[in-house]
Amino acid sequence: MESKLFSELTLRKLTFRNRVFVSPMCQYSCEDGRATDWHLVHLGSRAVGGAGCVMTEAVAVSPEGRISPYDVGLWSDEQIQPLRRITSFISAQGAVPGIQLAHAGRKAGTEAPWNGGKPIPESSRAWQPVAPSPVPFDGSYKTPIEMTQDRIDDVVARFASAARRSIEAGFQVVELHMAHGYLLHEFLSPLSNRRTDTFGGDFEGRIRVPLLVARTVRELWPDSLPVFVRVSATDWIDGGWDLEQTVQFAKRLREAGVDLIDCSSGGLVPSAVIPEGPGYQTPFAAAVRREADIATGAVGMITDPFQAEQIVATGGADAVIMGREELRDPYWPLHAAQALKAGIAWPRQYLRAKR
Repeated sequence: MESKLFSELTLRKLTFRNRVFVSPMCQYSCEDGRATDWHLVHLGSRAVGGAGCVMTEAVAVSPEGRISPYDVGLWSDEQIQPLRRITSFISAQGAVPGIQLAHAGRKAGTEAPWNGGKPIPESSRAWQPVAPSPVPFDGSYKTPIEMTQDRIDDVVARFASAARRSIEAGFQVVELHMAHGYLLHEFLSPLSNRRTDTFGGDFEGRIRVPLLVARTVRELWPDSLPVFVRVSATDWIDGGWDLEQTVQFAKRLREAGVDLIDCSSGGLVPSAVIPEGPGYQTPFAAAVRREADIATGAVGMITDPFQAEQIVATGGADAVIMGREELRDPYWPLHAAQALKAGIAWPRQYLRAKR
């Protein structure tokens, strides 16, 4: 049988050579928001390794939207060229370059993980986070400023500007980060969105800003190219965002022109108990795909070629979006294709190593 994992996937007019996508993974290695040689080698090696799509880390749409001072940004034209050399290399290897646009919201302004990952203390390097409501992530984080209408309008405009720069930088996929407790997820969840105005309260109010961002980016993104959205399908805590709301939101995103839902989970509250295990988030991708009639990506502890093949072949998702396993092995797709006896082209420079 032919491998479904290594079959082509077409969304709009863009065809991916296979269904192994590299997940956005923060590298905390930037200089003033500009990608460096580290990012070229890190992302480029995954394209050489055979992935169908290679996504950047979360790219901040504004300085105050960074998770850390070391994040990639795209709030300035000066940040375009370092990314353009990366997309050019990725494309030359036959992979699709994708970018994830994000705003960290109340989780902004932390140190790099290897420096403790805690919020930056008051200093010239620190900044004031913003959020839907003045509810901190936990006791060690600053209380964010509740966003006014003007701040909300500015964030929507920042996503639009970053998307335009993404086109200039050569990206063919844009993913909007609405997961993991960052700003747009904070609007979605009643645990973090305590507003009583038009941007809070019931489901319709809580999805208003994220849906506006999706519509705004879709309108300016080339019609021939797809838009992805990453969601946390559940907060893993009673009273929070859950799968039922995710399905309804995915339907609205589909109507807005979004092409694929990247189904992750958690990240909103530190007290959530997450039952991690191999493929533990795959049922979310399957449910959204089935009930919202939209393409999905499965993510989370997918490590084995036969596991990945089973997910795609049985309709659990249209693609697998891999993170830590791609960090461990940039050439995982090449090795997986061999295990599945799938015909996949190796870089000619590496043919001597192909068995």
